[in-house]
Amino acid sequence: MRKLLLVAFAALVLAGAVVASLAYWPISETVQLDEKTGDAGRGAYLARMAGCIACHTDSANNGAPLAGGVALPTEFGTFYSPNLTTDVEEGIGSWSRKDFARAVRQGVSPEGKPYYPAFPYPFYRRLTDQDIADLWAAFQTVPPVATPSREQEVPFPFSFRDGVKLWRAVFLKPGPFKPEPGKSERWNRGRYIVEGPAHCGACHTPRNFAGARQVELKLHGAEDLPDGDVAPPITAEALLDNGWSRQTLAYALKTGVLPDGDVFGGSMGEVVRDGTAFLTDEDLSAIATYLLDQE
Repeated sequence: MRKLLLVAFAALVLAGAVVASLAYWPISETVQLDEKTGDAGRGAYLARMAGCIACHTDSANNGAPLAGGVALPTEFGTFYSPNLTTDVEEGIGSWSRKDFARAVRQGVSPEGKPYYPAFPYPFYRRLTDQDIADLWAAFQTVPPVATPSREQEVPFPFSFRDGVKLWRAVFLKPGPFKPEPGKSERWNRGRYIVEGPAHCGACHTPRNFAGARQVELKLHGAEDLPDGDVAPPITAEALLDNGWSRQTLAYALKTGVLPDGDVFGGSMGEVVRDGTAFLTDEDLSAIATYLLDQE
Protein backbone atom coordinates (compact mmCIF):
# COMPACT_ATOMS: atom_id res chain seq x y z
CA MET A 1 0.00 0.00 0.00
CA ARG A 2 2.79 2.36 0.89
CA LYS A 3 4.44 1.77 -2.50
CA LEU A 4 1.15 2.44 -4.28
CA LEU A 5 0.75 5.70 -2.39
CA LEU A 6 4.29 6.72 -3.27
CA VAL A 7 3.69 5.91 -6.94
CA ALA A 8 0.44 7.88 -6.91
CA PHE A 9 2.15 10.82 -5.22
CA ALA A 10 5.00 10.74 -7.74
CA ALA A 11 2.49 10.66 -10.59
CA LEU A 12 0.68 13.68 -9.17
CA VAL A 13 3.95 15.56 -8.76
CA LEU A 14 4.93 14.73 -12.35
CA ALA A 15 1.52 15.78 -13.66
CA GLY A 16 1.78 19.04 -11.73
CA ALA A 17 5.23 19.67 -13.16
CA VAL A 18 3.95 19.07 -16.71
CA VAL A 19 1.00 21.42 -16.17
CA ALA A 20 3.26 24.09 -14.70
CA SER A 21 5.78 23.77 -17.53
CA LEU A 22 3.03 24.08 -20.14
CA ALA A 23 1.61 27.15 -18.42
CA TYR A 24 5.00 28.89 -18.53
CA TRP A 25 6.06 27.64 -21.96
CA PRO A 26 6.21 30.75 -24.19
CA ILE A 27 4.98 30.13 -27.73
CA SER A 28 4.73 33.65 -29.12
CA GLU A 29 7.25 34.54 -31.81
CA THR A 30 8.67 38.01 -32.20
CA VAL A 31 6.36 40.04 -34.41
CA GLN A 32 8.18 41.94 -37.12
CA LEU A 33 5.94 43.99 -39.38
CA ASP A 34 6.98 46.24 -42.21
CA GLU A 35 5.52 49.69 -41.71
CA LYS A 36 2.84 49.59 -44.35
CA THR A 37 -0.18 51.83 -44.73
CA GLY A 38 -3.36 49.81 -44.50
CA ASP A 39 -6.16 50.03 -47.04
CA ALA A 40 -9.48 49.53 -45.26
CA GLY A 41 -11.29 48.72 -48.49
CA ARG A 42 -8.87 45.95 -49.39
CA GLY A 43 -8.99 44.80 -45.77
CA ALA A 44 -12.77 44.48 -45.92
CA TYR A 45 -12.37 42.42 -49.09
CA LEU A 46 -9.86 40.16 -47.35
CA ALA A 47 -12.18 39.82 -44.35
CA ARG A 48 -14.86 38.48 -46.69
CA MET A 49 -12.39 36.15 -48.36
CA ALA A 50 -11.15 34.89 -44.99
CA GLY A 51 -14.61 34.19 -43.60
CA CYS A 52 -14.34 36.75 -40.80
CA ILE A 53 -17.81 38.14 -41.42
CA ALA A 54 -19.50 34.75 -41.57
CA CYS A 55 -17.77 33.30 -38.50
CA HIS A 56 -17.95 36.35 -36.25
CA THR A 57 -21.44 37.65 -37.05
CA ASP A 58 -24.39 35.83 -35.47
CA SER A 59 -26.78 36.56 -38.32
CA ALA A 60 -29.23 33.89 -37.18
CA ASN A 61 -29.89 35.92 -34.03
CA ASN A 62 -29.55 39.37 -35.62
CA GLY A 63 -26.16 39.85 -34.02
CA ALA A 64 -24.12 42.97 -34.71
CA PRO A 65 -21.37 42.67 -37.35
CA LEU A 66 -18.26 40.97 -35.98
CA ALA A 67 -19.65 40.87 -32.42
CA GLY A 68 -19.10 37.10 -32.27
CA GLY A 69 -21.23 34.41 -30.70
CA VAL A 70 -21.46 32.00 -33.66
CA ALA A 71 -21.38 28.40 -32.41
CA LEU A 72 -19.09 25.78 -33.94
CA PRO A 73 -20.01 22.36 -32.52
CA THR A 74 -17.23 19.77 -32.80
CA GLU A 75 -16.36 16.43 -31.24
CA PHE A 76 -14.07 18.33 -28.86
CA GLY A 77 -16.82 20.66 -27.64
CA THR A 78 -18.60 23.78 -28.88
CA PHE A 79 -16.51 26.79 -29.74
CA TYR A 80 -17.92 30.31 -29.99
CA SER A 81 -16.41 33.04 -32.14
CA PRO A 82 -15.23 36.04 -30.11
CA ASN A 83 -16.11 39.70 -30.38
CA LEU A 84 -13.87 41.41 -32.96
CA THR A 85 -15.38 44.89 -32.76
CA THR A 86 -13.43 47.91 -31.54
CA ASP A 87 -14.96 47.79 -28.06
CA VAL A 88 -12.09 48.25 -25.60
CA GLU A 89 -13.46 45.91 -22.92
CA GLU A 90 -15.20 43.17 -24.89
CA GLY A 91 -13.60 43.40 -28.33
CA ILE A 92 -10.13 44.13 -29.69
CA GLY A 93 -10.22 47.88 -29.15
CA SER A 94 -7.23 47.76 -26.80
CA TRP A 95 -5.06 45.72 -29.17
CA SER A 96 -2.11 47.00 -31.16
CA ARG A 97 -1.45 46.02 -34.76
CA LYS A 98 1.28 43.69 -33.50
CA ASP A 99 -1.22 42.05 -31.13
CA PHE A 100 -3.50 41.57 -34.12
CA ALA A 101 -0.72 40.11 -36.28
CA ARG A 102 0.30 37.72 -33.50
CA ALA A 103 -3.26 36.53 -33.05
CA VAL A 104 -4.00 36.10 -36.76
CA ARG A 105 -0.73 34.58 -37.96
CA GLN A 106 0.48 32.82 -34.81
CA GLY A 107 -2.74 31.92 -33.01
CA VAL A 108 -1.53 33.56 -29.80
CA SER A 109 -3.47 36.05 -27.68
CA PRO A 110 -1.97 39.35 -26.48
CA GLU A 111 -1.52 37.61 -23.10
CA GLY A 112 0.51 34.83 -24.70
CA LYS A 113 -2.18 32.14 -24.54
CA PRO A 114 -2.79 29.80 -27.50
CA TYR A 115 -6.04 29.99 -29.38
CA TYR A 116 -7.87 26.78 -30.17
CA PRO A 117 -7.30 25.75 -33.80
CA ALA A 118 -11.02 26.14 -34.47
CA PHE A 119 -9.64 29.58 -35.35
CA PRO A 120 -7.92 28.81 -38.70
CA TYR A 121 -4.64 30.55 -37.94
CA PRO A 122 -2.66 27.66 -39.53
CA PHE A 123 -3.98 29.03 -42.84
CA TYR A 124 -3.69 32.72 -41.92
CA ARG A 125 0.03 32.27 -41.35
CA ARG A 126 0.30 32.88 -45.10
CA LEU A 127 -1.02 36.44 -44.86
CA THR A 128 1.52 39.09 -45.84
CA ASP A 129 2.42 42.18 -43.84
CA GLN A 130 0.32 44.21 -46.29
CA ASP A 131 -2.62 41.88 -45.70
CA ILE A 132 -2.28 42.40 -41.96
CA ALA A 133 -2.09 46.18 -42.38
CA ASP A 134 -5.17 46.18 -44.59
CA LEU A 135 -7.20 43.91 -42.30
CA TRP A 136 -6.22 45.99 -39.29
CA ALA A 137 -7.32 49.18 -41.06
CA ALA A 138 -10.66 47.56 -41.89
CA PHE A 139 -11.28 46.33 -38.35
CA GLN A 140 -10.65 49.84 -37.03
CA THR A 141 -13.78 50.97 -38.89
CA VAL A 142 -16.06 48.48 -37.10
CA PRO A 143 -18.33 50.16 -34.52
CA PRO A 144 -17.74 48.98 -30.93
CA VAL A 145 -20.25 46.51 -29.49
CA ALA A 146 -20.08 45.75 -25.77
CA THR A 147 -21.17 42.13 -26.13
CA PRO A 148 -19.00 39.76 -24.06
CA SER A 149 -17.48 36.84 -25.92
CA ARG A 150 -19.04 33.54 -24.88
CA GLU A 151 -16.95 31.01 -22.97
CA GLN A 152 -15.93 27.99 -24.97
CA GLU A 153 -17.92 24.90 -23.97
CA VAL A 154 -15.05 22.45 -24.03
CA PRO A 155 -14.80 19.53 -21.56
CA PHE A 156 -11.63 18.42 -19.79
CA PRO A 157 -8.90 17.76 -20.88
CA PHE A 158 -9.49 20.04 -23.89
CA SER A 159 -10.54 22.84 -21.56
CA PHE A 160 -6.91 23.06 -20.41
CA ARG A 161 -5.95 25.79 -22.85
CA ASP A 162 -2.20 25.45 -22.36
CA GLY A 163 -2.47 21.87 -23.56
CA VAL A 164 -2.97 23.32 -27.04
CA LYS A 165 0.73 24.11 -26.97
CA LEU A 166 1.46 20.40 -27.35
CA TRP A 167 -0.91 20.23 -30.33
CA ARG A 168 0.87 23.18 -31.90
CA ALA A 169 4.30 21.60 -31.36
CA VAL A 170 3.22 18.47 -33.25
CA PHE A 171 0.90 19.79 -35.94
CA LEU A 172 1.41 23.52 -36.55
CA LYS A 173 3.68 24.13 -39.47
CA PRO A 174 5.35 27.43 -40.33
CA GLY A 175 4.28 28.88 -43.57
CA PRO A 176 4.56 32.26 -45.22
CA PHE A 177 3.28 31.85 -48.76
CA LYS A 178 5.86 31.08 -51.44
CA PRO A 179 4.82 31.06 -55.10
CA GLU A 180 5.34 27.82 -56.99
CA PRO A 181 8.08 28.27 -59.61
CA GLY A 182 7.00 27.47 -63.13
CA LYS A 183 3.31 28.19 -62.43
CA SER A 184 1.38 31.18 -63.73
CA GLU A 185 0.56 34.23 -61.66
CA ARG A 186 -3.13 33.30 -61.77
CA TRP A 187 -2.46 29.72 -60.59
CA ASN A 188 -0.33 31.01 -57.70
CA ARG A 189 -2.96 33.60 -56.80
CA GLY A 190 -5.52 30.80 -56.60
CA ARG A 191 -3.22 28.69 -54.45
CA TYR A 192 -2.63 31.62 -52.10
CA ILE A 193 -6.39 32.15 -51.67
CA VAL A 194 -7.25 28.45 -51.25
CA GLU A 195 -4.38 27.60 -48.89
CA GLY A 196 -4.35 30.96 -47.15
CA PRO A 197 -7.22 33.30 -46.30
CA ALA A 198 -10.07 31.22 -47.76
CA HIS A 199 -8.84 28.17 -45.77
CA CYS A 200 -10.69 25.70 -48.00
CA GLY A 201 -8.78 22.81 -46.49
CA ALA A 202 -10.32 23.48 -43.07
CA CYS A 203 -13.48 21.74 -44.29
CA HIS A 204 -12.35 19.81 -47.36
CA THR A 205 -9.47 17.90 -45.73
CA PRO A 206 -10.03 14.96 -43.33
CA ARG A 207 -8.69 15.21 -39.80
CA ASN A 208 -6.96 12.76 -37.49
CA PHE A 209 -7.81 11.77 -33.91
CA ALA A 210 -6.35 15.05 -32.62
CA GLY A 211 -8.37 17.24 -34.96
CA ALA A 212 -5.36 18.09 -37.14
CA ARG A 213 -5.63 18.02 -40.90
CA GLN A 214 -4.25 14.95 -42.67
CA VAL A 215 -2.02 16.88 -45.02
CA GLU A 216 -1.35 13.85 -47.19
CA LEU A 217 -5.09 13.89 -48.03
CA LYS A 218 -5.31 17.63 -48.74
CA LEU A 219 -8.67 18.57 -50.27
CA HIS A 220 -9.82 14.93 -50.43
CA GLY A 221 -13.05 15.76 -48.60
CA ALA A 222 -14.18 15.24 -45.02
CA GLU A 223 -17.10 13.90 -43.02
CA ASP A 224 -18.43 14.67 -39.54
CA LEU A 225 -18.26 18.42 -40.02
CA PRO A 226 -20.21 20.74 -37.69
CA ASP A 227 -23.99 20.37 -38.02
CA GLY A 228 -23.52 17.02 -39.75
CA ASP A 229 -22.16 18.51 -42.97
CA VAL A 230 -20.00 16.55 -45.40
CA ALA A 231 -17.41 18.29 -47.56
CA PRO A 232 -16.77 16.60 -50.92
CA PRO A 233 -13.30 16.18 -52.39
CA ILE A 234 -12.17 19.18 -54.40
CA THR A 235 -8.94 17.80 -55.83
CA ALA A 236 -8.39 18.45 -59.52
CA GLU A 237 -9.10 14.80 -60.31
CA ALA A 238 -12.38 14.75 -58.37
CA LEU A 239 -13.58 18.04 -59.84
CA LEU A 240 -12.77 17.02 -63.41
CA ASP A 241 -14.39 13.61 -62.93
CA ASN A 242 -17.55 15.43 -61.85
CA GLY A 243 -17.59 17.58 -64.96
CA TRP A 244 -16.45 20.90 -63.48
CA SER A 245 -14.77 23.45 -65.70
CA ARG A 246 -13.03 26.67 -64.75
CA GLN A 247 -16.06 28.67 -65.87
CA THR A 248 -18.69 26.58 -64.04
CA LEU A 249 -16.65 26.45 -60.84
CA ALA A 250 -16.05 30.20 -60.79
CA TYR A 251 -19.75 30.80 -61.50
CA ALA A 252 -20.83 28.46 -58.69
CA LEU A 253 -18.55 30.24 -56.23
CA LYS A 254 -20.04 33.56 -57.31
CA THR A 255 -23.72 32.61 -57.31
CA GLY A 256 -24.07 29.34 -55.44
CA VAL A 257 -25.70 27.79 -58.52
CA LEU A 258 -24.36 24.42 -59.69
CA PRO A 259 -24.07 23.36 -63.35
CA ASP A 260 -27.21 21.19 -63.02
CA GLY A 261 -29.26 24.11 -61.70
CA ASP A 262 -29.15 23.00 -58.06
CA VAL A 263 -27.59 25.24 -55.41
CA PHE A 264 -25.02 24.84 -52.68
CA GLY A 265 -26.57 24.08 -49.31
CA GLY A 266 -25.39 23.92 -45.71
CA SER A 267 -22.05 25.46 -44.82
CA MET A 268 -21.00 25.89 -48.45
CA GLY A 269 -24.09 27.96 -49.08
CA GLU A 270 -23.00 30.25 -46.24
CA VAL A 271 -19.46 30.40 -47.63
CA VAL A 272 -20.83 31.69 -50.93
CA ARG A 273 -23.37 34.05 -49.36
CA ASP A 274 -20.94 35.69 -46.93
CA GLY A 275 -17.65 35.21 -48.71
CA THR A 276 -16.99 34.10 -52.27
CA ALA A 277 -19.95 36.01 -53.73
CA PHE A 278 -18.00 39.19 -52.93
CA LEU A 279 -14.81 38.13 -54.71
CA THR A 280 -13.74 39.56 -58.03
CA ASP A 281 -14.10 37.54 -61.21
CA GLU A 282 -10.31 37.48 -61.45
CA ASP A 283 -9.94 35.88 -58.01
CA LEU A 284 -12.73 33.39 -58.65
CA SER A 285 -11.01 32.39 -61.90
CA ALA A 286 -7.72 32.07 -60.00
CA ILE A 287 -9.32 29.75 -57.44
CA ALA A 288 -10.76 27.59 -60.20
CA THR A 289 -7.47 27.58 -62.06
CA TYR A 290 -5.61 26.30 -59.00
CA LEU A 291 -8.20 23.73 -57.92
CA LEU A 292 -8.45 22.29 -61.44
CA ASP A 293 -4.68 22.63 -61.86
CA GLN A 294 -5.14 24.32 -65.19
CA GLU A 295 -3.22 27.24 -66.65
